[in-house]
Amino acid sequence: MLQSDLATLARVLRDDIAPHAATESVVVSDRPHARLVRYGSPDQLDLARETGAVPVLLVPPLAVTARCYDLAPGAAPRNSVVEFLLSTGTVPYVVDFGEVGRADRHLGFEDYFDSFVPRAIREVVEDFRGRSDAVDLMAWSLGGTVSLMTAANDKQLPIRSVITVGTPLNYMKLPPYPLVHRVLGPTDGRPATYALRALAGIPAPIVRTVYRGFAWQREIKKPWYILSNLDDPEALARMQVIDRFQRSLPGYPGKVAEQMLVNFIVRDELRRGTLEFENHTVDLTSITAPIFMVGSHRDAIATHAAVQHGQNLFTSSAHVEFHTVETSHLGLLSGAVAERSTWPAIAAFRDRLDAERL
Repeated sequence: MLQSDLATLARVLRDDIAPHAATESVVVSDRPHARLVRYGSPDQLDLARETGAVPVLLVPPLAVTARCYDLAPGAAPRNSVVEFLLSTGTVPYVVDFGEVGRADRHLGFEDYFDSFVPRAIREVVEDFRGRSDAVDLMAWSLGGTVSLMTAANDKQLPIRSVITVGTPLNYMKLPPYPLVHRVLGPTDGRPATYALRALAGIPAPIVRTVYRGFAWQREIKKPWYILSNLDDPEALARMQVIDRFQRSLPGYPGKVAEQMLVNFIVRDELRRGTLEFENHTVDLTSITAPIFMVGSHRDAIATHAAVQHGQNLFTSSAHVEFHTVETSHLGLLSGAVAERSTWPAIAAFRDRLDAERL
């Protein structure tokens, strides 16, 4: 092995190839589990206001950090959705749910769709002060579920559209959940719910291990991949970006974990479109805003059929569109395939909404 290769390998082991970069941003409001951040420079904000661009509120999944939307800005290929949106003249915001621990075990989906996200939407409109008083919600994975629940729960919110990437809407199309449904159905989820309560949710180490398990082939091949790409810093940087992302995953709050098990799987409510929580009935079929969805046959976490189910679910929406991009779960959101396929499709959808507004 050449000396230069040894030096590169040492940088890999030190996690020192991909830069620790972040897009310029400012904190708009800082509340527990609902920190609102606006990306971009003051000049970009002024230009978006002048041109009438509709802002985007990015909603992260509940067991993923908000940084998922701003992975390694400045890299090639692009990994940052934030960077892409800014390049189109759009000002993106993100609602950051932050870390969760045992003290947050009481948090349920209703806290997110009836409090955290609606408040962030109103704060975006107030902060942006542009020609548009509406917001496009854009979300990856379970963040899309929260966004759709938000739109269904309060029709008066200024939501122009909901854009979901890799968001499963039929857990009976996600192995092994049909088996879980059959086994736990007669007990309404017990004794699994007792275990979740004892754990106060799903701790971060378990979430990280499960996520890596879905990409087990990548984990097994990683040593060979590193040795084969010692002369390709961009490939190694991309690998480090993904590794950092995986190491940062937080856990699920206890009540959310129970609701995912009971409402989504045991009672199969998500597939049918009507979810019954303690004090809320959420009817996804009543959403009237346009909806854009992206799915993949290669997604090991959210199968194509589970995501595509939305085409039959949103019967009241003004417009439902489904787009297939063949890549991994994270690849739908970030990286070369997303830059080439996912992001342009989303931009075209938003352009059509802009044209309808004129």
